[in-house]
Amino acid sequence: MADTLKEIKHFFEDWSAKPLLDVVTLRQAGSNRQYFRAHTKDSSFIITYNPNNVPENNAFIEFARHFYSKKLAVPEILVADKEKTMYLQTDFGDVSLFDIIKEEGYTERVKQLYCKAFEQLAKLQVKGGEGLDYNNCIATKSFDKQAIYSDLLYFLYYFIRALDLPYDKNLLLNDFELLSSYLMQEEARYFMHRDCQSRNIMVKDEEVYFIDFQGGMQGALQYDVASMLWQARAALPHEWKEELVNFYFDTVNDLLAGRLNRKDFLDSYDGFVLIRMLQTLGAYGFRGLFERKPHFIASIPFALKQLRWFLENKKIPIRLPELQKVLWQIVDNSIIARYETVKAGPDSPLVVSVNSFSYRKGIPEDKGSNGGGFVFDCRGVFNPGRFEAYKKLTGRDKEVQEFLLHKSEMPSFLQYVYGLVDISVADYIRRGFDSLSVNFGCTGGQHRSVFAADSLAKHLQEKFGVKVIVHHLEQEAKQWVNG
Repeated sequence: MADTLKEIKHFFEDWSAKPLLDVVTLRQAGSNRQYFRAHTKDSSFIITYNPNNVPENNAFIEFARHFYSKKLAVPEILVADKEKTMYLQTDFGDVSLFDIIKEEGYTERVKQLYCKAFEQLAKLQVKGGEGLDYNNCIATKSFDKQAIYSDLLYFLYYFIRALDLPYDKNLLLNDFELLSSYLMQEEARYFMHRDCQSRNIMVKDEEVYFIDFQGGMQGALQYDVASMLWQARAALPHEWKEELVNFYFDTVNDLLAGRLNRKDFLDSYDGFVLIRMLQTLGAYGFRGLFERKPHFIASIPFALKQLRWFLENKKIPIRLPELQKVLWQIVDNSIIARYETVKAGPDSPLVVSVNSFSYRKGIPEDKGSNGGGFVFDCRGVFNPGRFEAYKKLTGRDKEVQEFLLHKSEMPSFLQYVYGLVDISVADYIRRGFDSLSVNFGCTGGQHRSVFAADSLAKHLQEKFGVKVIVHHLEQEAKQWVNG
């Protein structure tokens, strides 16, 4: 990580006349891109570092430059290195439309922000698509029949097969062929963001801006609208969906001088809602059921509940009997319950005790009523304490955290820890148990174990809402002695 930060600082200082005061690592989402916020005295900027996927970087850089030249709602690319392994862009802050939904719920302000987003989306699709060089697309240049069919196979291989449900493969593939052909009747000549959802819409000074459009391609208008309105985690009220899709239609139809027919547009829109939901479930299956990333597993029930409502209330104007049979199976309550996160209510007695310790002092005694619990050995993770710069710091210091996140196997280690501990926490909440202990040990109880304990505590509080008590035993002992 030290080398990466040094490279990033050098890159920024080569561009900026103003001295760099600080660089902060931003939280990663589902991708392998690393984001940093660079601070000067009076400004901040976002640096993206992605040396392993230059085509993806190139797509974002070239699309953003094109859109920005048309005064569309995207960041400005200020500079990129010659190899396009990193680039600097304007900073819209940390607040996404999704963050506002989580904080406020379905307020009038949120609805107005969606209206602004659809006004800007229509411009991005229509104006942004004019003169855009689609040779910069990562994989395919257009969301054609083959791309649609690939999304359906993605859903089949990474979600349906993971659930081990019965189906007739040949009949299902025939339905995929029919659905792909049906959707290809829609005009596909506009820019398609491909992942247009509230997490990828930043809000600054009550204006909206699009990010993460590197997967964009040429396609139909309806896909991005479906992505926005049927995002599983946002779970918009269904009356909002009806109102906003009509608002979008009026907006984009004005841009297109009234060329669109509302009924035809909305009929096709329902088909794109379905394909987007299935693609999303495929992504949740791959990231969650195969890669075991907790956020994606936790998103599965939200997506399935949306799909069930769609099956009960919408109708695709073509017969897809085998696909429909499979879809009704996956929205069964038993499947949804399999992936729903159990929440600790206010009356839940469970307290999770999370400790960091030094193996020199021995494993802490479990004083809980149940006994058992977990002990994780962090000594296999690269130790920042080997380096002079970190010897007097702990896992709560930013420098150590940066090291562990980017110069060690700590992120992978924690993913396995979360997967194991989550099983017990969910079961203990259901059964009314009152205690669980989780211990992280390293050589000195100072760097790796402290960081791991804090990370697990945050994860459990966010996911389960459970009460967590954290003790850094070696650090508390030092404070006692020094105090």
